[in-house]
Amino acid sequence: MNTPELPLIGDAAPAVPERADAARNRAKVLTAAAGLFAARDPRTVTMDDVAKAAGVGRGTLYRRYPDVASIAVALLDEHERALQEQLLRGAPPLGPGAPPGDRLAAFYAAMIELLDTHANLVLGAETGGARFRTGAYRFWVVHVRTLLTEAGVAEADSLVDALLAPLAAEVFQQQRSRGLDCAQITAGLSRVAHGVLG
Repeated sequence: MNTPELPLIGDAAPAVPERADAARNRAKVLTAAAGLFAARDPRTVTMDDVAKAAGVGRGTLYRRYPDVASIAVALLDEHERALQEQLLRGAPPLGPGAPPGDRLAAFYAAMIELLDTHANLVLGAETGGARFRTGAYRFWVVHVRTLLTEAGVAEADSLVDALLAPLAAEVFQQQRSRGLDCAQITAGLSRVAHGVLG
């Protein structure tokens, strides 16, 4: 059984074409927020910080983004969509056609690479309970549940969040702060994938 044909999850395309001034403001906001997230702990960035750095009014900012996490989600969207596309239609083992354990291990490796490159964005978008509300997380849940079901693992639903927990940005940063490199983290997660899915 292959991963189901799900739509890619992220910001929905606008129903009407974006005005030129709105597109410019959106680009300014995203550029400013990316700079702030890279310069300091994203959990300390406020909407006022973003508005000031972007040179836009608070009303302009709030019309498009309700909070800082939604800005981080927008910045992450392109990277997460690319990974979702690989999971659905890419070459094995990340894409369909490989055994479930190999696919989960490949997913872990791809996510660790994404975290290594964009940990600050992920931290800004998915800190604490916000992680469970993102469209990307819901996509990862379906993917992992599908692999568990394909492998014939009993009580698949009880394992999904446990298998995704090591991919939280806080966990990744904690492991890196203890001196583990990405190869070591990926190797450990590969053992988990093959241990659970066989």
